[in-house]
Amino acid sequence: MKSLGGKLKTAREGKDVDLDQASKDTKISMRYLQALENEDFSGFPGETYITGFLRNYGSYLALDVKELLSLYRALKLQEQPIPVEQLLRPPSLLPKIAVIAAIVLATTGICIGIFSLAARPKVPKADAPAPKVPVAYTMSGDNFEHRFYKGDSILIPVVSESSAADHIKLELLHLGEAVTIHTPGGSVILDLSQEANVDLDNNGMNSLRISAIDYAKNNADMGVLLRFELLSSLAAVVETIPAEMTAITGQSVSTVIFTSPNPYHFTLQSSFQGYCMFRWEILMERDRRERNERYFQRTDELNIQAQNGIRIWVSNAQAAKFQVIGGGRTVPVEIGNAGEVVVADIRWVRDEDNRFRLIVARLET
Repeated sequence: MKSLGGKLKTAREGKDVDLDQASKDTKISMRYLQALENEDFSGFPGETYITGFLRNYGSYLALDVKELLSLYRALKLQEQPIPVEQLLRPPSLLPKIAVIAAIVLATTGICIGIFSLAARPKVPKADAPAPKVPVAYTMSGDNFEHRFYKGDSILIPVVSESSAADHIKLELLHLGEAVTIHTPGGSVILDLSQEANVDLDNNGMNSLRISAIDYAKNNADMGVLLRFELLSSLAAVVETIPAEMTAITGQSVSTVIFTSPNPYHFTLQSSFQGYCMFRWEILMERDRRERNERYFQRTDELNIQAQNGIRIWVSNAQAAKFQVIGGGRTVPVEIGNAGEVVVADIRWVRDEDNRFRLIVARLET
């Protein structure tokens, strides 16, 4: 019988996908997928993350999720061995005596019950338990994580000057095959371990991220563990630069891609025109700091998503065509000349007027 990690790895290799592609498809960090295949659960934030990621990864690989969870629970039990002193202790006669006494008492109780049942007055059936009363939460910081049930709601603070309200209400509408959340802009539908960005005040920019961390499909009684995170908090980690955008130490700005009052998620889309080595690294994101490196050839494509920035290294700057997608726009980006080795950052920066710009900044090589 294969181990938990062996089943996951064999199924992934059977689909002919690597960990990088599986991470993109499932929206789960590659280091967590590798940890599941290695049966190393020490790096997960908590038990709900392990079971949630395991359900999502198992569904992606078309495996029996219940069997995977059983294998995981068996592993956890193996980590709790019986103390040696209990194994060496001679067996006690008390359990046998207790069993005999229990049988005698049970037999006596059955006889008494039979005779008394006829004389017992009929008791009306208890009323069904009262339905769960929806709970209204209020988010006071930059993030909020809690288990929600159908009808529960949350008030999200809005700091935009264009919004007349101080808070905007979101409500959990439905729990079935997916999670459905009502927002002012319409319903948001999430699968397990998925996340979505929401424009709360209809200003054209996403200001809230919602993540479905853990839930059991078609079992509304279990609820769903949701995480809400204000994207405006990203501003605290964005670098400040002069308004004229002329110089950053060790860097030169070649292109300003987007300008915005607030930073938002973007995607770097790469279409390779020829053979080259390409490396990339997500900037300022704790869970995705590992460096990736691959050889690409003609017709290959790659999409990289980030919220703060991406550092890229390409052995031939004209071997790939780049474009940045974000805020409902797509902008082509040039980073260098044919045959040129280029290292560059595509990142959000903040000018002296507290506006944000997504730039291409070439690094000195």
